[in-house]
Amino acid sequence: MDIDGSADRRAAHRLDRLQSYLRQIVYGGNDGIVTTFAIVAGFAGAGAEGAAEIGALAVLVFGLANLFADAVSMGLGEFLSARSERDLYMGERARELEEIRSQPEQEAREVFEQLRQRGLSREDAETTAEILVRNPEIMADWMMSYEMGMADPRDDTPAVNGLFTFVSFVLFGAVPLIPYFLMEPTGATFRLSVGATFLALVALGLLRWNATGERLRRCVGETVLVGGTCAVVAFAVGMIVGGGG
Repeated sequence: MDIDGSADRRAAHRLDRLQSYLRQIVYGGNDGIVTTFAIVAGFAGAGAEGAAEIGALAVLVFGLANLFADAVSMGLGEFLSARSERDLYMGERARELEEIRSQPEQEAREVFEQLRQRGLSREDAETTAEILVRNPEIMADWMMSYEMGMADPRDDTPAVNGLFTFVSFVLFGAVPLIPYFLMEPTGATFRLSVGATFLALVALGLLRWNATGERLRRCVGETVLVGGTCAVVAFAVGMIVGGGG
């Protein structure tokens, strides 16, 4: 037995599990960028003079308040969602396991039919079903995946998921505010914020590309397009409201 090779594969698997946090990073980062830029774009869209009268401090206060409030909300929401998903999975799995132990023949027939639908021969399907029914724990995992269509969340850590969402939201969401830490809220400052926002979206797309291996143009393009669309809407609303005032 290749023990060293098995250890290497397990290490690679643990490394790959870091990619499971990509969803939290991308969603948290994109929402953070859009949330904060919406504040900046809202002030800029309302008119340069109005933004100048309010001052950079007010832009930062509104931006940071929304940034951290929404980051906490997003992080806690991800935590509760992951907890609920795991609790639901474990409850359904316990019921499935009880059915396997109390009605092994019926459950074996279900597995046999599923295997046949997936192209196994009658003989192989019968053999596999017989093996699985003698191993209820493994059979329960099979049924959860192929009958219930539920991914196993037992390796997930809801608190870590929430933390990744929170940190990503704050780090990426702070980018549109950086120019307002350094300059007065003028048109030039807003243009710098737009550029910083664009670069943050590109960085998020590159992170997605690096983790997934998808086409670079697609990863970056989709990320910039989604975030940019939200930013344009925020600016347009600010301009309409400001013009109407």
